[in-house]
Amino acid sequence: MFRSLFAAALAVTAIVDSAGAQAQNVVLYGLVDLSGSHSRLLGADRSQWQLDSGNLSRSFLGFRGAEDLGGGLRAVFKLESYFRADTGGSGRSDSDMFWGRDANVGLSGAFGTTVLGRNVTPLYLTTINFNPFGDSFGFSPSTRQYFAGAVLGDRSWNNSLAYTNNPKDPLRVHFVVNTPEGVATDGRNAGLSVSYITGPFAATLVAEQIKNSALPVPAGFERQTVIQAGATYDFKLVRVYGQAGRVKTEATIDTRTVLYQIGAAVPIQNSVILIAFGSAQAKTASSRITDRTFSLGYDYFLSKNTDVYVAALYEKSFNVSSGNSVAGGLRLRF
Repeated sequence: MFRSLFAAALAVTAIVDSAGAQAQNVVLYGLVDLSGSHSRLLGADRSQWQLDSGNLSRSFLGFRGAEDLGGGLRAVFKLESYFRADTGGSGRSDSDMFWGRDANVGLSGAFGTTVLGRNVTPLYLTTINFNPFGDSFGFSPSTRQYFAGAVLGDRSWNNSLAYTNNPKDPLRVHFVVNTPEGVATDGRNAGLSVSYITGPFAATLVAEQIKNSALPVPAGFERQTVIQAGATYDFKLVRVYGQAGRVKTEATIDTRTVLYQIGAAVPIQNSVILIAFGSAQAKTASSRITDRTFSLGYDYFLSKNTDVYVAALYEKSFNVSSGNSVAGGLRLRF
Protein backbone atom coordinates (compact mmCIF):
# COMPACT_ATOMS: atom_id res chain seq x y z
CA MET A 1 0.00 0.00 0.00
CA PHE A 2 2.79 2.41 0.92
CA ARG A 3 4.62 1.89 -2.39
CA SER A 4 1.46 2.33 -4.43
CA LEU A 5 0.57 5.55 -2.58
CA PHE A 6 4.06 6.97 -3.23
CA ALA A 7 3.91 6.02 -6.93
CA ALA A 8 0.54 7.75 -7.26
CA ALA A 9 1.89 10.91 -5.62
CA LEU A 10 4.76 11.08 -8.11
CA ALA A 11 2.42 11.14 -11.12
CA VAL A 12 2.66 14.65 -12.60
CA THR A 13 -0.44 14.47 -14.81
CA ALA A 14 -3.41 12.14 -14.43
CA ILE A 15 -4.96 10.99 -17.73
CA VAL A 16 -8.33 9.23 -17.86
CA ASP A 17 -8.48 6.23 -20.21
CA SER A 18 -11.58 5.91 -22.40
CA ALA A 19 -13.79 2.95 -21.52
CA GLY A 20 -15.51 0.69 -24.06
CA ALA A 21 -16.94 2.58 -27.00
CA GLN A 22 -17.04 5.92 -25.18
CA ALA A 23 -14.93 8.60 -26.90
CA GLN A 24 -15.00 10.91 -23.88
CA ASN A 25 -14.74 10.34 -20.15
CA VAL A 26 -15.12 12.88 -17.34
CA VAL A 27 -14.27 12.05 -13.72
CA LEU A 28 -15.22 13.84 -10.49
CA TYR A 29 -12.61 13.43 -7.75
CA GLY A 30 -11.22 15.19 -4.70
CA LEU A 31 -10.19 15.00 -1.07
CA VAL A 32 -11.70 16.12 2.25
CA ASP A 33 -9.41 16.61 5.25
CA LEU A 34 -10.72 17.78 8.63
CA SER A 35 -8.94 17.77 11.98
CA GLY A 36 -9.14 19.15 15.47
CA SER A 37 -5.98 20.87 16.67
CA HIS A 38 -4.37 22.71 19.55
CA SER A 39 -1.71 25.09 18.26
CA ARG A 40 0.36 28.18 18.93
CA LEU A 41 1.76 30.11 15.99
CA LEU A 42 5.42 31.05 15.87
CA GLY A 43 5.87 34.24 17.90
CA ALA A 44 2.35 34.13 19.39
CA ASP A 45 1.77 34.55 23.12
CA ARG A 46 -1.07 32.05 23.46
CA SER A 47 -2.39 28.83 21.95
CA GLN A 48 -5.89 27.92 20.78
CA TRP A 49 -8.18 25.02 19.96
CA GLN A 50 -9.70 24.94 16.50
CA LEU A 51 -11.22 22.82 13.75
CA ASP A 52 -9.04 22.87 10.62
CA SER A 53 -9.62 21.96 7.00
CA GLY A 54 -6.61 20.66 5.10
CA ASN A 55 -4.10 20.18 7.91
CA LEU A 56 -2.46 17.10 6.41
CA SER A 57 -3.72 17.59 2.81
CA ARG A 58 -5.64 20.59 1.53
CA SER A 59 -9.26 19.77 0.73
CA PHE A 60 -10.17 20.15 -2.94
CA LEU A 61 -12.68 19.19 -5.62
CA GLY A 62 -11.70 18.41 -9.21
CA PHE A 63 -12.92 17.40 -12.64
CA ARG A 64 -10.66 15.83 -15.24
CA GLY A 65 -11.37 14.28 -18.59
CA ALA A 66 -10.03 13.08 -21.90
CA GLU A 67 -11.42 12.69 -25.39
CA ASP A 68 -9.96 10.23 -27.87
CA LEU A 69 -9.10 12.10 -31.09
CA GLY A 70 -7.69 9.05 -32.87
CA GLY A 71 -4.17 8.06 -33.79
CA GLY A 72 -3.08 7.98 -30.15
CA LEU A 73 -3.93 11.68 -29.65
CA ARG A 74 -6.26 12.86 -26.89
CA ALA A 75 -7.66 16.16 -25.73
CA VAL A 76 -7.37 16.51 -21.93
CA PHE A 77 -8.58 18.99 -19.32
CA LYS A 78 -8.44 19.53 -15.57
CA LEU A 79 -10.39 21.89 -13.29
CA GLU A 80 -9.59 21.85 -9.56
CA SER A 81 -10.86 24.04 -6.73
CA TYR A 82 -9.73 24.26 -3.11
CA PHE A 83 -12.39 24.53 -0.39
CA ARG A 84 -12.52 24.89 3.38
CA ALA A 85 -14.62 22.04 4.74
CA ASP A 86 -14.79 23.57 8.22
CA THR A 87 -16.69 26.66 7.00
CA GLY A 88 -17.89 25.69 3.52
CA GLY A 89 -15.89 28.53 1.98
CA SER A 90 -14.25 28.18 -1.43
CA GLY A 91 -10.50 28.56 -1.90
CA ARG A 92 -7.70 28.43 0.63
CA SER A 93 -8.72 31.90 1.84
CA ASP A 94 -11.31 34.55 0.99
CA SER A 95 -8.91 36.11 -1.55
CA ASP A 96 -8.28 32.86 -3.45
CA MET A 97 -9.69 32.33 -6.96
CA PHE A 98 -12.29 29.58 -7.42
CA TRP A 99 -10.24 27.30 -9.67
CA GLY A 100 -7.13 28.07 -7.63
CA ARG A 101 -5.55 24.63 -7.73
CA ASP A 102 -5.38 23.91 -11.48
CA ALA A 103 -7.36 24.89 -14.57
CA ASN A 104 -6.01 23.77 -17.93
CA VAL A 105 -6.72 22.13 -21.29
CA GLY A 106 -4.39 20.60 -23.85
CA LEU A 107 -3.29 17.59 -25.90
CA SER A 108 -1.72 14.29 -24.90
CA GLY A 109 -0.04 11.61 -26.98
CA ALA A 110 3.19 9.71 -27.51
CA PHE A 111 5.07 13.02 -27.25
CA GLY A 112 3.78 13.58 -23.69
CA THR A 113 1.23 16.13 -22.51
CA THR A 114 1.05 19.86 -23.22
CA VAL A 115 -1.60 22.01 -21.53
CA LEU A 116 -2.46 25.72 -21.27
CA GLY A 117 -4.00 27.60 -18.33
CA ARG A 118 -3.20 27.56 -14.62
CA ASN A 119 -0.60 24.85 -14.03
CA VAL A 120 1.23 23.43 -11.02
CA THR A 121 4.93 24.34 -10.94
CA PRO A 122 7.82 21.83 -11.09
CA LEU A 123 9.20 23.12 -7.77
CA TYR A 124 5.94 22.51 -5.93
CA LEU A 125 5.70 18.92 -7.18
CA THR A 126 9.28 18.04 -6.26
CA THR A 127 8.87 19.68 -2.83
CA ILE A 128 5.76 17.68 -1.90
CA ASN A 129 6.86 14.39 -3.49
CA PHE A 130 10.27 14.24 -1.84
CA ASN A 131 9.23 14.72 1.79
CA PRO A 132 7.26 12.26 3.96
CA PHE A 133 4.43 14.71 4.82
CA GLY A 134 3.70 15.57 1.17
CA ASP A 135 1.68 18.76 0.61
CA SER A 136 0.86 19.30 4.28
CA PHE A 137 1.05 23.02 5.10
CA GLY A 138 0.18 22.03 8.65
CA PHE A 139 3.05 19.59 9.28
CA SER A 140 5.52 19.30 6.38
CA PRO A 141 8.66 21.33 7.26
CA SER A 142 9.73 21.44 3.61
CA THR A 143 6.35 22.54 2.18
CA ARG A 144 5.94 25.20 4.86
CA GLN A 145 9.47 26.62 4.55
CA TYR A 146 9.37 26.83 0.76
CA PHE A 147 5.77 27.83 0.01
CA ALA A 148 4.76 29.63 3.19
CA GLY A 149 8.16 31.30 3.58
CA ALA A 150 10.98 31.57 1.04
CA VAL A 151 9.27 31.21 -2.36
CA LEU A 152 7.26 34.15 -3.71
CA GLY A 153 5.32 32.18 -6.31
CA ASP A 154 2.17 30.15 -5.66
CA ARG A 155 1.90 26.35 -6.16
CA SER A 156 0.49 27.05 -9.63
CA TRP A 157 1.14 29.80 -12.19
CA ASN A 158 -1.53 31.70 -14.09
CA ASN A 159 -1.37 32.13 -17.89
CA SER A 160 1.09 29.30 -18.30
CA LEU A 161 2.09 26.52 -20.67
CA ALA A 162 3.17 23.19 -19.19
CA TYR A 163 4.80 20.13 -20.75
CA THR A 164 5.41 16.68 -19.27
CA ASN A 165 6.82 13.67 -21.08
CA ASN A 166 5.35 10.17 -20.86
CA PRO A 167 4.93 9.30 -17.15
CA LYS A 168 5.97 5.70 -17.88
CA ASP A 169 9.50 6.82 -18.77
CA PRO A 170 12.01 6.48 -15.89
CA LEU A 171 13.38 9.95 -16.72
CA ARG A 172 10.57 12.49 -16.15
CA VAL A 173 10.72 16.01 -17.59
CA HIS A 174 8.35 18.78 -16.46
CA PHE A 175 8.54 22.31 -17.89
CA VAL A 176 6.31 25.35 -17.18
CA VAL A 177 6.53 28.95 -18.45
CA ASN A 178 4.08 31.81 -17.96
CA THR A 179 3.39 35.40 -19.04
CA PRO A 180 3.10 38.37 -16.59
CA GLU A 181 -0.53 39.25 -17.33
CA GLY A 182 -2.37 41.27 -14.70
CA VAL A 183 0.52 41.62 -12.21
CA ALA A 184 2.63 44.65 -11.31
CA THR A 185 5.98 42.93 -11.89
CA ASP A 186 7.32 42.18 -15.35
CA GLY A 187 9.01 39.19 -16.97
CA ARG A 188 8.21 35.51 -17.42
CA ASN A 189 8.36 32.74 -14.86
CA ALA A 190 10.01 29.52 -15.98
CA GLY A 191 10.64 26.21 -14.24
CA LEU A 192 12.15 22.87 -15.22
CA SER A 193 12.50 19.61 -13.31
CA VAL A 194 14.20 16.39 -14.33
CA SER A 195 13.42 13.34 -12.20
CA TYR A 196 14.71 9.78 -12.36
CA ILE A 197 12.31 7.23 -10.94
CA THR A 198 13.02 3.50 -11.02
CA GLY A 199 12.32 0.75 -8.51
CA PRO A 200 12.85 1.86 -4.91
CA PHE A 201 14.97 4.89 -5.87
CA ALA A 202 13.94 8.32 -7.10
CA ALA A 203 15.90 11.56 -7.49
CA THR A 204 15.12 14.99 -8.87
CA LEU A 205 16.73 18.30 -9.78
CA VAL A 206 14.64 21.42 -10.35
CA ALA A 207 15.35 25.06 -11.20
CA GLU A 208 12.93 28.00 -11.36
CA GLN A 209 13.12 31.70 -12.08
CA ILE A 210 10.25 33.87 -10.82
CA LYS A 211 9.85 37.35 -12.27
CA ASN A 212 6.11 37.85 -11.74
CA SER A 213 3.85 36.82 -8.90
CA ALA A 214 0.20 37.12 -7.99
CA LEU A 215 1.42 37.17 -4.37
CA PRO A 216 2.93 40.24 -2.63
CA VAL A 217 6.62 40.86 -3.47
CA PRO A 218 9.28 42.87 -1.55
CA ALA A 219 10.18 46.45 -2.49
CA GLY A 220 12.34 46.73 -5.59
CA PHE A 221 11.72 43.10 -6.57
CA GLU A 222 13.52 41.99 -9.75
CA ARG A 223 13.65 38.21 -9.73
CA GLN A 224 13.87 35.10 -7.60
CA THR A 225 15.87 32.02 -8.57
CA VAL A 226 15.41 28.61 -6.95
CA ILE A 227 17.49 25.45 -7.17
CA GLN A 228 16.48 22.26 -5.39
CA ALA A 229 17.68 18.64 -5.35
CA GLY A 230 15.84 15.75 -3.76
CA ALA A 231 16.11 11.99 -3.40
CA THR A 232 14.28 9.10 -1.77
CA TYR A 233 14.94 5.38 -1.32
CA ASP A 234 12.66 2.61 -0.14
CA PHE A 235 14.50 0.15 2.10
CA LYS A 236 11.20 -1.76 2.62
CA LEU A 237 11.40 -1.32 6.38
CA VAL A 238 11.70 2.46 5.94
CA ARG A 239 11.60 4.99 3.11
CA VAL A 240 14.06 7.86 3.58
CA TYR A 241 13.83 11.33 2.06
CA GLY A 242 16.28 14.19 1.56
CA GLN A 243 16.09 17.67 0.04
CA ALA A 244 18.45 20.61 -0.29
CA GLY A 245 17.78 23.93 -1.97
CA ARG A 246 18.66 27.60 -2.33
CA VAL A 247 16.32 30.54 -2.93
CA LYS A 248 17.89 33.85 -4.00
CA THR A 249 15.68 36.94 -4.04
CA GLU A 250 16.95 40.07 -5.81
CA ALA A 251 15.20 43.21 -4.54
CA THR A 252 16.03 46.41 -2.68
CA ILE A 253 17.24 44.08 0.09
CA ASP A 254 18.70 40.92 -1.42
CA THR A 255 17.97 37.69 0.44
CA ARG A 256 19.48 34.23 0.11
CA THR A 257 17.76 31.33 1.82
CA VAL A 258 19.37 27.90 2.18
CA LEU A 259 17.00 25.03 2.97
CA TYR A 260 17.38 21.36 3.71
CA GLN A 261 15.07 18.61 4.90
CA ILE A 262 15.51 15.00 5.97
CA GLY A 263 12.71 12.60 6.75
CA ALA A 264 11.46 9.04 6.89
CA ALA A 265 8.27 7.04 6.54
CA VAL A 266 8.01 3.70 8.33
CA PRO A 267 5.18 1.44 7.09
CA ILE A 268 3.56 -0.84 9.69
CA GLN A 269 0.84 -3.02 8.12
CA ASN A 270 -1.96 -0.56 7.25
CA SER A 271 -0.29 2.45 8.83
CA VAL A 272 2.79 4.61 8.46
CA ILE A 273 4.89 6.64 10.90
CA LEU A 274 6.10 9.96 9.47
CA ILE A 275 9.17 11.87 10.69
CA ALA A 276 10.70 15.04 9.22
CA PHE A 277 13.12 17.80 10.13
CA GLY A 278 13.64 20.95 8.08
CA SER A 279 15.87 24.01 8.34
CA ALA A 280 15.68 27.31 6.43
CA GLN A 281 18.28 30.04 6.95
CA ALA A 282 17.57 33.44 5.36
CA LYS A 283 20.53 35.82 5.02
CA THR A 284 20.68 39.49 4.10
CA ALA A 285 23.59 41.93 4.31
CA SER A 286 22.65 42.77 7.89
CA SER A 287 20.75 39.78 9.31
CA ARG A 288 20.52 36.02 9.52
CA ILE A 289 17.34 34.21 10.56
CA THR A 290 17.10 30.43 10.91
CA ASP A 291 13.82 28.52 11.12
CA ARG A 292 13.95 24.91 12.32
CA THR A 293 10.91 22.64 12.25
CA PHE A 294 10.41 19.07 13.48
CA SER A 295 7.30 17.00 12.74
CA LEU A 296 6.06 13.58 13.80
CA GLY A 297 2.91 11.83 12.58
CA TYR A 298 1.01 8.55 12.56
CA ASP A 299 -1.35 7.74 9.68
CA TYR A 300 -3.68 4.70 9.76
CA PHE A 301 -5.51 3.60 6.60
CA LEU A 302 -9.03 2.34 7.23
CA SER A 303 -9.26 1.63 3.48
CA LYS A 304 -7.48 2.62 0.27
CA ASN A 305 -9.31 5.97 0.30
CA THR A 306 -9.86 6.77 3.99
CA ASP A 307 -7.30 7.30 6.75
CA VAL A 308 -7.13 8.77 10.24
CA TYR A 309 -4.06 10.55 11.57
CA VAL A 310 -2.42 12.28 14.50
CA ALA A 311 0.50 14.67 13.99
CA ALA A 312 2.63 17.09 15.99
CA LEU A 313 4.94 19.95 14.99
CA TYR A 314 7.52 22.05 16.83
CA GLU A 315 8.99 25.19 15.22
CA LYS A 316 11.77 27.46 16.46
CA SER A 317 13.04 30.68 14.92
CA PHE A 318 15.45 33.41 16.00
CA ASN A 319 14.33 35.85 18.71
CA VAL A 320 10.64 34.84 18.81
CA SER A 321 8.70 32.37 20.92
CA SER A 322 8.46 28.85 19.53
CA GLY A 323 5.40 27.51 17.75
CA ASN A 324 3.77 24.11 18.11
CA SER A 325 0.75 22.20 16.94
CA VAL A 326 -0.95 18.87 17.71
CA ALA A 327 -3.81 17.62 15.56
CA GLY A 328 -5.93 14.54 14.95
CA GLY A 329 -8.06 14.17 11.86
CA LEU A 330 -9.55 12.17 9.02
CA ARG A 331 -8.95 12.26 5.24
CA LEU A 332 -11.25 10.84 2.60
CA ARG A 333 -10.35 10.64 -1.10
CA PHE A 334 -13.03 10.16 -3.74
